[in-house]
Amino acid sequence: QVQLVESGGGLVQAGGSLRLSCAASGRPIRTYTMGWFRQAPGKEHEFVAAGRSSGSTYYADSVKGRFTISRDNAKNMMYLQMNSLKPEDTAVYYCGARDGNSGLYDVYARYARYNYWGQGTQVTVSP
Repeated sequence: QVQLVESGGGLVQAGGSLRLSCAASGRPIRTYTMGWFRQAPGKEHEFVAAGRSSGSTYYADSVKGRFTISRDNAKNMMYLQMNSLKPEDTAVYYCGARDGNSGLYDVYARYARYNYWGQGTQVTVSP
């Protein structure tokens, strides 16, 4: 079992930055694919970014060049640095862990493919 706890959300003006953190416990995350998803009101979970244990990273087109996913396996932590935030980035952000290292988009970018989830942290970007 892996327990995940997100933090770092908040209210920020458009163009600002936030850094989300995901603290993992229970098992080391070094062998897991770690991902960030978000859910806006009335919408389904949307893929944001993922990082495989091999070090490869992937981003949704909507955040590419603005967001950076990273992990510190020694601390069992994952991060999402979000720059140049836009109002459309407003959502609850969730971190997830997947037991596996597939590089297939239909695996790392699918909410249902992840085994563990945190409770989410709200990010609100004002115009």
